[in-house]
Amino acid sequence: MGDRARSADRPRPPPARRRPRADALRNRERLLAEADAVFREEGTGASLEGVARRAGVAIGTLYGHFPTRAALIAALLEQRTAELLVHGEELAKGGDPGRALAEWVRAVVRHAAAYQGLTEQLAAGAAELSESCAELTALCDGFTERARAAGVLRGDTTGADLFTLMNAAAWSREHDTPEQADRLLDLALTGMLTTAPPQTLA
Repeated sequence: MGDRARSADRPRPPPARRRPRADALRNRERLLAEADAVFREEGTGASLEGVARRAGVAIGTLYGHFPTRAALIAALLEQRTAELLVHGEELAKGGDPGRALAEWVRAVVRHAAAYQGLTEQLAAGAAELSESCAELTALCDGFTERARAAGVLRGDTTGADLFTLMNAAAWSREHDTPEQADRLLDLALTGMLTTAPPQTLA
């Protein structure tokens, strides 16, 4: 009796998590593909009902996978951010910290300007998007530290400054012509770097 009671008192292992069904995975991938297309066409404020309709599912299915708009945007950015981080790590291995910093800034600006309204979503500080921002900010810190140590960046420039500049430049790309936005970014980089940054590529 005592053994049986002691056995009953032992904590039970948590139930195994069920693997998502194949049709649920297909729905998720279809929703992401259609959301990417809709957000590129209409911006991040586009109708989520429209996204669900294009994916051929009910709006409840969309919310089952992505409870909020920010969660959907975060899922879309996850793969692109991973690729961007790999690119940043490759740039960091280069021998010219100033050039690497300038190229990194431009890569992040293109990333952030992919969807109209994305910069506003990032600035709003939604928890779902904070992980991507934290990873990018950490790389910004590394780029600024190396550039400062090499004497090619103003000594008072921080990674937070760089991240703010990238958000502002991405916002400019959404609201100005690409040429004007790139010119403003070039001017900002020239003011930060003690050596001329590489010319913006079209």
